[in-house]
Amino acid sequence: MSSTLVTEQPAFVDRRNPLSDADGPGRERRQFSNSYTELSPDAAELARAIDTYKLSHRRRFINFEEMLSIFKSLGYSR
Repeated sequence: MSSTLVTEQPAFVDRRNPLSDADGPGRERRQFSNSYTELSPDAAELARAIDTYKLSHRRRFINFEEMLSIFKSLGYSR
């Protein structure tokens, strides 16, 4: 007679769920370094605008169209 060992499987953890993230929802997604102190004032303004855009639109990376819209929102015109 052989005995069968019954092991319980761990519960499934859906790591795609943003509520189960260790970092939590709304974590920062920075394009540049963690500090703007080494940037010129104009570059720091651009970096903050990009970070704000990425946070509000929940994007990790942005494309050229999004970058252009950020430039235009800062007053760039051709």
